[in-house]
Amino acid sequence: MAAQKFYNIKKRESINVDEKNCTKVIYKTKTAKGIQEHYAIRAKDNDGTSLTKFISKPTFDALKCPVSKK
Repeated sequence: MAAQKFYNIKKRESINVDEKNCTKVIYKTKTAKGIQEHYAIRAKDNDGTSLTKFISKPTFDALKCPVSKK
């Protein structure tokens, strides 16, 4: 499993989280041109901080972590 790099704002440092502890999320936004999708991965740090990292669609498709219902 590959580790994903997140930035923890509370600790002010970058941390690595195992891909198996991440979930994939698709955020949908309604715009004048239609529905826009943003791809992200989410995880929790050991101190309970929620971590989110926005990624590209090809990276999103390549990850093997489960998709969250949001």
